[in-house]
Amino acid sequence: MSKTKKVGLSVQQFLLRLRARNPYEPEFVQSVQEVVESLDDFIDSHPKYAGLLERMAEPERTIIFRVPWINDNNEIVINRGYRVQMNSAIGPYKGGLRFHPSVNLSILKFLAFEQTFKNSLTGLPMGGGKGGSDFDPKGKSDYEIMRFCQSFMTELHGHIGMNTDVPAGDIGVGGREIGFLFGQYKRLAKEFTGVLTGKHPGWGGSHIRPEATGYGLVYFVQHMLATRNKAIKGKRVLISGSGNVAQFACEKIIEHGGKVLTMSDSNGFVYDKNGIDIEKLEFIKILKNQKRGRIAEYADRYHCEYFENAKPWNVACHIALPCATQNELEFEDAVALVENGCYCVGEGANMPSRNAASDYFVEKKILYAPGKAANAGGVAVSGLEMTQNNMRTVWTHEKVDRELQGTMHRIHNTCVKYGKEGEFINYVKGSNIGGFIKVADAMLDQGAV
Repeated sequence: MSKTKKVGLSVQQFLLRLRARNPYEPEFVQSVQEVVESLDDFIDSHPKYAGLLERMAEPERTIIFRVPWINDNNEIVINRGYRVQMNSAIGPYKGGLRFHPSVNLSILKFLAFEQTFKNSLTGLPMGGGKGGSDFDPKGKSDYEIMRFCQSFMTELHGHIGMNTDVPAGDIGVGGREIGFLFGQYKRLAKEFTGVLTGKHPGWGGSHIRPEATGYGLVYFVQHMLATRNKAIKGKRVLISGSGNVAQFACEKIIEHGGKVLTMSDSNGFVYDKNGIDIEKLEFIKILKNQKRGRIAEYADRYHCEYFENAKPWNVACHIALPCATQNELEFEDAVALVENGCYCVGEGANMPSRNAASDYFVEKKILYAPGKAANAGGVAVSGLEMTQNNMRTVWTHEKVDRELQGTMHRIHNTCVKYGKEGEFINYVKGSNIGGFIKVADAMLDQGAV
């Protein structure tokens, strides 16, 4: 990887410059490193693309702002808000808003960089962006969240628009928050436009948007398994997380006859050897979406094992779906999964695997799909919501689901086209090359800007 290239920088030179330019942004550097390493040989054999990754790795625009709001004790609280507008070569910036105490510039830049490739893979005309705040919605009243969202949007509204930048939800930003944000944008801009996705279907949203990332993940996993004449039915499945992505991935796995053994939150995971069925999943949905409870309550109710401050990757399985957060799956976890019989990993979260873990999966030639391919269902349906808004129409649940299935099938085909190595499909390489080409060609057409 460190050899001198005929065109452009070597990988080593590229990464040295990247780290020097972004010295306190480990997540961002990690995400770029994964891409540049898998694109190294491809760019060397296609010299017209030399230097474009360096431009892609620098946001077109980064906005950082203060968010003052008043809590229920009538105290002024200050948070920090961000919007990273990474790349608009193929369409307006598109990507979620994350409200979580861990939010910082490194995390948002990595998410925006990943989003650029993910959006490209969908085939829809969407650029890459991401934003959010270090605000924590947990424990806040609805009025506190409303006041925060209104203050956040008061600053952000001048930088977004349906033809400029279309944010969506992410961790900590669900239908409630999108509603508050949209209401404030409408008040300030004096227009009703599709500037946010994830809206309620009654006022401009799309059916199955909450389900889309989890459903899309399972559709992609089905296509991967089919390359080895396998199916989900009867397989043991591990899921991390218990939010929207994990819930609806679990729902779709159950629908296809798989046996989901685990779900988790930041405090630990539950292991239900009898499997999580639809009734148990409904309990988790109520627990997490309404009561804001902890997954340990599931173990108390259904008398199964709970492992505090642990992750589920030591449980024997056939399929693993990390759906919680970035870097939740370490190299040691990857080794444990493979040794315990896992042959398929589909990422429901953004970059949940450390680079060493993803490299190990590829080395062992298991079916491994990175998040930029496997979890693109959410942004795909967001793109469909934008289309419906522009047409002033609402599609049926069935139509949106068909479109989602078609999108995940096309993404899988793209990964196979660019990632096939003999009998093995390298989904990391396939998704990176497939996502890169469309953006790179557009940049070249537009003067490499």
